[in-house]
Amino acid sequence: MTTLATNRLRFMSMPTQSLTPLRIVIISVAVIVILVFIAAISGRLSAVSPLVFTQLTGNTMGTSYSIKYRHSPDTPPSQTIQDEIEQQFIKINQIMSTYDPESELSRFNHSDLTDWIPVSAPLYTVLKAAFEINRQSKGAFDITLGPLVNLWGFGPEVQPERIPDQVEIALVLKRTGHDKLALHETAPTVRKIRTDVYVDLSGIAKGYAVDQISTTLERHGIEHYMIEIGGEIRARGANAQEIPWQIGIDKPQMYRRSVQKVLSLNNTALATSGNYRNFFKIDHQRYMHVIDPATGWPAKNNLASVSVLADTCMLADAWATALLVLGLEQGMIMAEQLELSALFIVNQDGIFVEHASSHFQPKDTQHITITFLATFLIMGIAIVAMATGIMMGRRPLAGSCGGLGRFGLKCDVGCSKPCSTPSDHKPSADKSEL
Repeated sequence: MTTLATNRLRFMSMPTQSLTPLRIVIISVAVIVILVFIAAISGRLSAVSPLVFTQLTGNTMGTSYSIKYRHSPDTPPSQTIQDEIEQQFIKINQIMSTYDPESELSRFNHSDLTDWIPVSAPLYTVLKAAFEINRQSKGAFDITLGPLVNLWGFGPEVQPERIPDQVEIALVLKRTGHDKLALHETAPTVRKIRTDVYVDLSGIAKGYAVDQISTTLERHGIEHYMIEIGGEIRARGANAQEIPWQIGIDKPQMYRRSVQKVLSLNNTALATSGNYRNFFKIDHQRYMHVIDPATGWPAKNNLASVSVLADTCMLADAWATALLVLGLEQGMIMAEQLELSALFIVNQDGIFVEHASSHFQPKDTQHITITFLATFLIMGIAIVAMATGIMMGRRPLAGSCGGLGRFGLKCDVGCSKPCSTPSDHKPSADKSEL
């Protein structure tokens, strides 16, 4: 009993330190930091709920598609979603395909009327976007080049690989140009100025289809997905490794597939247009499928490919084509003027050189978040350590007073003894190299 009483007296007689306003502030800050950090971590942990990974593949629009997504267990079965997506593909083809003679676009092309013709909402949406990009690109993107595409053998009308003569090209050029079409938004309707105008949406339709599929997935509550149709991509959320979707841009070479650059995509669309696969060669000269509206000839420049990031895949798809037609110099000027996020790859004697616009800065937001949280945790631990020293009336951890001193607080906050100066510490013989 005597020992217990003595210990109790010793405890009661221990010096206490009053909580000054400054100490209260520091303790409050420490508590807030801990609570915010716990809330942030809890949010991240709750976000990493057990999601199911699913991949769908198939063929559409003359190419293949791949859809990867992560979803909750109560999402409709994958077969149900794929059936819905396939129906969307069928509908889009029935509207915009030039290979289907019964599609809405084919019927418009074959019409010899110059009257206003009502069109479906999807077709009008794509036509309106095409007209706007044609205006912004000063004609580099042109959906009326179908006759020239066919003339050069790249369209649905199979032609032998040959170089058309200039007379043929000049005649067909008279049928092209967006001034040969008119749009009326109220109805919506479209009108030919010349009866022989032919519209080809191959440079924008796949991007539109990607955007439509993303809407379908989001309608089912799916927030993490990557959609790819013939190289046109849109991604949102995180992949199975809980990082943004990692998308490789092909090295623009003919016979071997490899990756030129890897981008982290989240809530972004990506499209690439190149001249290294769809072409023919005569007398050692390559003629690519992208036609220059100004000349009627395949675009001729040193660009191997152009990749564009945009909010929608429809815009990325069209702009990749337009910038490829313009070439590096004019394309870069336009990308900077319109704040486009574009990556140009030039083939310089077999070496692929990248030229990026100033807005081509895809960011890995996940890594930034992790770095921020880690920094936040370190700061929290340091403040908690100092606050603990204050509350316990003991000398803070070595270096903590130095940190407070930088804020003008010096050693009068929680320091029972003067803080050591740098000269008090002997250098350690151990070194660690990062």
